[in-house]
Amino acid sequence: MARLTPIDIESKTFTKSVSGYNNREVKTFLREVLVNYEQLYKENIELKDKVNMLNEGIQYYKTIEDVLQNTLIQAEKMAEETKNLARKKAEQIIKEAEINAQAIVNEGKNEVYTINKKREELIKQYDASKIQIKHFLNAQLEMTEKNELELLKSINAVPLNGSYTFDEEDVVEENQSETSDETFES
Repeated sequence: MARLTPIDIESKTFTKSVSGYNNREVKTFLREVLVNYEQLYKENIELKDKVNMLNEGIQYYKTIEDVLQNTLIQAEKMAEETKNLARKKAEQIIKEAEINAQAIVNEGKNEVYTINKKREELIKQYDASKIQIKHFLNAQLEMTEKNELELLKSINAVPLNGSYTFDEEDVVEENQSETSDETFES
């Protein structure tokens, strides 16, 4: 069955019969039906247009929803990648810091070792110098405590190159010159 349009209703003609309906009443009624049907037909078209427009809107929003979901998924992936990169970078920074810290500690240990070695050398030098000074002072003390004769005897007892020996006056003069030299050195 085909749909009737307002034009179909308006152009409809009836055959006339002897005992038929009142022509005027039929035309008035058909006019009322036509007006009502036109109104319904227009409303139907408008509603179909609205439905189509709403369907297009729904489709548009579905497209936006899909785009937003894809964007959200991409954003989540990027956030995860960024977190992973940041975590790796942090681990790398920590490793570098540990290496640098270890290098600084090793450098400090080496410096402490070097300083301790120098300190030990200085202590040894100090101890050796103390011993030398003690021996020197003891020798000087012994020399001052010996009287000239003992000194002369000890010097005469040792021959120099086998040919020369000191006599007492040479020793006394030598001792006096050494004492005056030591006074100037002090």
